[in-house]
Amino acid sequence: MPAADRASPDGSLETSVATGDCGPVVVLSGEADFTCLAALTAVINGQLSGGTRWLTIDVSELRFADTASIRELILAAKAMRKRSGTLVLLHPQRPVARVLALLGADHMFTIRTSPDPGDGTDQRA
Repeated sequence: MPAADRASPDGSLETSVATGDCGPVVVLSGEADFTCLAALTAVINGQLSGGTRWLTIDVSELRFADTASIRELILAAKAMRKRSGTLVLLHPQRPVARVLALLGADHMFTIRTSPDPGDGTDQRA
């Protein structure tokens, strides 16, 4: 799967897609807010449209995510659940983890500290 870099008009969010051991890995870095929501939605929906059953979103370099961005992640997690799939958030940094917890959304995802599903590093399921 080719990497597809996309950035919002103000350059705050950078996205790419790589092939992981279990399926696609969407890498998000920078800041995700309403100004880059279209780019975030496009990259996630691009992976969901292929019938993916295991999607990893690496948020280890994401410094901030607003509620609109978290909503997009929740919608993706719900879509994955409908197809008996899994959406993994990989290593969220403290600010993103805090927003997830404050919104009560952290239970929607499998949160991991490592991309390897067999290493036992699930924080929540």
